Amino acid sequence: MLPWKRALRPLAALLLAVAAVAVPAATASASDAGAPGSGWNDYSCRPSAAHPRPVVLVHGTFGNSVDNWLGLAPYLTSRGYCVYSLDYGQLPGVPLFHGLGPIDKSAGQLSAFVDKVLAATGAAEADLVGHSQGGMMPRYYLKFLGGAAKVHALVGLAPDNHGTDLDGLTHLLPYFPGAEDLLDAATPGLADQIAGSAFLTKLNAGGDTVPGVRYTVIATRYDEVVTPWRTQYLGGSGVRNVLLQDLCPLDLSEHLAIGLSDRIAFHEVANALDPAHATATTCASALS
Repeated sequence: MLPWKRALRPLAALLLAVAAVAVPAATASASDAGAPGSGWNDYSCRPSAAHPRPVVLVHGTFGNSVDNWLGLAPYLTSRGYCVYSLDYGQLPGVPLFHGLGPIDKSAGQLSAFVDKVLAATGAAEADLVGHSQGGMMPRYYLKFLGGAAKVHALVGLAPDNHGTDLDGLTHLLPYFPGAEDLLDAATPGLADQIAGSAFLTKLNAGGDTVPGVRYTVIATRYDEVVTPWRTQYLGGSGVRNVLLQDLCPLDLSEHLAIGLSDRIAFHEVANALDPAHATATTCASALS
C-alpha cells in the first residue's frame, strides 16, 4: 500500500464512524429492545404490503439478541419492517455471550423462533439476516430442518460459510494435545466453525444453497475473524456475493463493525431485502 493511502485509512474510518453515529435512526438502547411499540421484537407488528415478510436477526458467536443489533434493528424498523431477534446457542452458566452451543442444536432454536414469528405476524415466509455464525447457521435450518419452505431470503454479514482458520491459528491445534477435544467439549459452537469441521463438511456437502431461497453475502476484505475472507462467499443459484470495499473503497469495517455499526453494509442489507426498490450503495450510504 502506498504511504499516502496508508495515511488516509484512519481518516476515512473516522469520517465513516462519525457519519454513522450522527444519524438518529441508528441509535437505540438495550432497554428499548423487545418492548411492544419500541421497534423490534414487537409481536403486535403486522407486515405491510411494502414489506410483507418479517425480518429475523440472527446474532453471531459471543453475541446476543440485543447487543448485536443496536444498529441494524432500528435501521430496519425505521424503514417499515417488522423485526425480531433471538438468543441461541446458550451454555449453562454463561450469560449474555451466546452462540457457543452445538450449531445443529442452535439451528433447531432458530426453527422454533421463526415458527413463532410467522404465527404472530400471519406471514407465510420470513427473511433472515445474520452476522458471522448467524449468517452461516441458518443454512443448516434451510437445508436440514425444513426452513426453505418458510424463508424467502438469507442475508449474511461476514458469515463463516466455509469456516475459518483465524489467520492460520487453527492449524496449530494439532500441536497442542487435547486442545481440540477441550474445544469440542467446552464450546462446541466454536469447534463447529473451524474450517474442515465435521459440521461444516455436512453443511456444505452437495452444494452451498437450497432451491427457492435467495442468498446474499456481504463481506469485508478487512475481516480478521473469518479468514480467508473469500471463503465467506457462496456458490450456486440465487446467490449474490458482495465485497463492501467494491461499494465504498473508504470503508474499513472489519468483522465486528460490519454487523454492529456500518450503515453502508446496512444499506446493502436493505437492498437485499427489497431488491425491487434497491438503490446504489456508495460511501454516501453512511448518511442514509
